Amino acid sequence: SRLLGVEALVRWQHPERGLVPPGEFIPIAERTGLIADIDGWVMNQACRQMCQWLADGVPVRFVAVNVSSRLFARRELYEQVAKVLHDTGLDPTFLELEVTESAVMDDPEVALEQLHRLRELGLRLAIDDFGTGYSSLSYLKRIPVDYVKIDQTFIRGLGQGREDLAITRAIIAMAHGLSLKVVAEGVEDQQQLDFLRGENCDEVQGYLISRPIEAE
Repeated sequence: SRLLGVEALVRWQHPERGLVPPGEFIPIAERTGLIADIDGWVMNQACRQMCQWLADGVPVRFVAVNVSSRLFARRELYEQVAKVLHDTGLDPTFLELEVTESAVMDDPEVALEQLHRLRELGLRLAIDDFGTGYSSLSYLKRIPVDYVKIDQTFIRGLGQGREDLAITRAIIAMAHGLSLKVVAEGVEDQQQLDFLRGENCDEVQGYLISRPIEAE
């Protein structure tokens, strides 16, 4: 096993409540419209950190940043990403954008247009939470992405029954058939890792690999 990349995670350092997890404040930010500002800030910070790691010779190939479904539905995403890359000077090959499957399927034609434009910037693209968004296979074969990320709900159930084994195995086979790489999310024990290795899953992430840590 070797470290390939990192995913940017956001926490709110509250003056009274301490570290607030994203599940508590992201839904509120999406309802109030603040999510676009948070997304932009996280992307900027992640790209700046990646530039610092490159300058320091840290062997990290990419930083992955999640794009909220609300921001993805707005057509200015391309301009925002291009501006961050320009402002930070980061080579786009070191940035991966992750868009949830459900965000893509909300409006597949707009998603295809957005993803093709983002692809022109030269960055990596991934479909996040795969298996939860009811993808149409006719769209999936047209979406210009590099990776699909198997949702952690399926990984969590690998040792509990045949259904999650079958779904995970099918996603890996389908993705490889479309020349896509597969990342398993939420890997927490050796049994899960052994199964994924046996199915030739390309990459894994989760607490078995590393818990969330500070950039330093």
